[in-house]
Amino acid sequence: MVPVRTLAIFPFLVLLFFAITGLFQWLWNITMPEVFNFRKITFWQALRLLLLAGLLFGGVHFTGR
Repeated sequence: MVPVRTLAIFPFLVLLFFAITGLFQWLWNITMPEVFNFRKITFWQALRLLLLAGLLFGGVHFTGR
């Protein structure tokens, strides 16, 4: 059985994930087009960039018991 505390934290983590993606999109769109003449990106492009950067630079860490 899943602890109640874990179920209470899950919506917060989902909200945090989308907030970080939105922040990344906003920072990209106010910086990159002016500095490097890049195009603005959508929310889903920002999400894919964050996932790609996490895989390339952060790696995937699985911890087992």
